[in-house]
Amino acid sequence: MATAQTATHPLPAGQRLIVTVGVMLAVLLQVLDTTIANVALPHMSADLGATQEQINWVLTSYIIASAIALPMSGWLADRVGRKRLLLISVIGFTISSTLCAMATSLPEMVAFRAVQGVSGAFIVPLAQATLFDINPREKHGQAMALFGGGVMIGPILGPVLGGWLTDSYNWRWVFLVNLPVGVICFFLMTAFMPTTETRKRRFDLFGFTLLAVALASLQMFLDRGNQKDWFDSWEIIIEAGLAVAAFWMFLVHTITAKQPLWDREMFADRNFASALVFMVITGVLLLAGLALLPPLLQNLYGYSVLQSGFLTAPRGVGTLISMLVAGRLTSRMDARILVGVGVVLMGISLWMMTGFAIDQPSRPVIVSGVVQGLGLGLIFVPLQTLAFATLPARDRTTGAALLNLARNVGGSVGISVVSFQLARMAQVAHADMASHITDSKIPTLDPNVLQTFGNQAVSVTAFINAEITRQALFIAYLDDFKLMMWISFLVLPLLLLMRNSKKADDTPLVLD
Repeated sequence: MATAQTATHPLPAGQRLIVTVGVMLAVLLQVLDTTIANVALPHMSADLGATQEQINWVLTSYIIASAIALPMSGWLADRVGRKRLLLISVIGFTISSTLCAMATSLPEMVAFRAVQGVSGAFIVPLAQATLFDINPREKHGQAMALFGGGVMIGPILGPVLGGWLTDSYNWRWVFLVNLPVGVICFFLMTAFMPTTETRKRRFDLFGFTLLAVALASLQMFLDRGNQKDWFDSWEIIIEAGLAVAAFWMFLVHTITAKQPLWDREMFADRNFASALVFMVITGVLLLAGLALLPPLLQNLYGYSVLQSGFLTAPRGVGTLISMLVAGRLTSRMDARILVGVGVVLMGISLWMMTGFAIDQPSRPVIVSGVVQGLGLGLIFVPLQTLAFATLPARDRTTGAALLNLARNVGGSVGISVVSFQLARMAQVAHADMASHITDSKIPTLDPNVLQTFGNQAVSVTAFINAEITRQALFIAYLDDFKLMMWISFLVLPLLLLMRNSKKADDTPLVLD
């Protein structure tokens, strides 16, 4: 174990500010890359000679690698030290981003993205645990507001920044933009970030292997299910079976093993266990909402990629405002009230979205986005504070990793569910409307009108079918918003299981 000296006080204000800037830049690096590459996929496909299905592996490899590596965060931080692991992660992420920009084939790109996913997996939980350690307890709410701003804003700004870089320069700049930020992060954290003590503990290889198989299978199942028509494909059936079997074996192993991958006492903590479930729902509402709104704006309202990005940006503004407010209120009032208000605002915003019209102006989109952003900020900041309120300081890195894993899994599940629901309800709505329209009920076009089409035999039903398809898809979007609204309201009773405890373990930061 490293020789350590106990720090009796938090970091000085100036040093704390510099460390905060460094770790938040690292967080932005990671969260932006979860969505920034999405809009550049068609350009990558052309340059790398890949089909649409093949190029999706650029996203899938990153997500799977990140999901597999994330559970190791706590053990690795204990083993090599939080500062050293964070520096290694930033270096690995920056180098792999540069290699992605230089890739000349799809296998190279997929491999480099996997390395990027592994490196980036450790950044967010390490940064979150660091912010808790370097700030006194009364500043934890404000620290989580700042952290939450980076985590929440990143996925919203990613498509906008990615679209601008791709349109103005080249898709490779989507990755090259990480290079200067990564260099600045490295030097700031090397010079000013304090180091924590290391401790040796056994690594549960069997448990980690089971969890890795479960997470990889689940992610493959969710990512490829829609392409393969779900359980009509043997690939999807096998992936679902592996995910369920591996998760069950991991659960039994965690309960019975002497030294499991994660300390069982963490899950006996009511606040932390409830926060995990809340974080899954937050992932569903955040990432599934981001997956629905841009295609709706682009495909049915006719906005460009950049225009749709700007229309979703007000949600980020609302999030920033509510996070600043929540950061100050968390230490002064019951955090459960703030979370409850946030959930209600989230549900109201989704209810507003169920009232969208197919020919409306942009104002309803902006207003509902601001309300939703206000709700997300009020959920995220107090929830993080509640989750760590009764958790020992030694478990902060592992706890942060689990919360981020829960958000990522929730996002993946949410995106798959709303995508499946969108396709299914569009078919149902189309069949219902089309059943009332037949050739016998509607005559063909007047011959004078046909002349405008070069005397081709164009029937009214052909035009009506196109409109029905558009209307059916719009109805399906509204049904998805309604589903998400009910999910947000149904999670409210979990607040009754949480307590606004002040008995947190304030073990001081330990320096080398």
